[in-house]
Amino acid sequence: MTKQPDALDALAAAPAAELRETLLEICSSPSWAAAVAGTRPWSDRDALLAANAAAMTALTVRDLEDAMAGHARIGKPKTGDATSEREQSGIKGVDPMLLDELHEANAAYEAKFGHVFLICATGRTAETMLASLRERYRNDAATEAEIVRGELRKINDIRINRLLDES
Repeated sequence: MTKQPDALDALAAAPAAELRETLLEICSSPSWAAAVAGTRPWSDRDALLAANAAAMTALTVRDLEDAMAGHARIGKPKTGDATSEREQSGIKGVDPMLLDELHEANAAYEAKFGHVFLICATGRTAETMLASLRERYRNDAATEAEIVRGELRKINDIRINRLLDES
């Protein structure tokens, strides 16, 4: 009897173009996707997650911009995008005044840093995201870029694990 390939094996064996598209769904930075793809085959899940970590560390400012471009504003999940809606489920049913505060804080953050506020929203409430946004607004650009890098890594880890678990 032949062993059926698991999700990790199937991902590692995917044609280059298919793998690239799958990885770009996890993180919209082409540099990240190329770096992760270049480490295949992965011996196990931890090796793929380590590839994510290494690729995130190597991203330039421009690459981080590419990665952030794939994310919806906190408080405004992309309509019809199951991933965005799932990740931001903590804003469902919140008081509209709280959402207004979140939108105002987002606008101030974007004006200061030139990009969306990025946080691993999975499991967070609207209140905790707003508090983090306000706290991080005080950061300088270099500090904030490193926090964003860490948040992207967490998001990618969650998306990678979900991909492997659902396949």
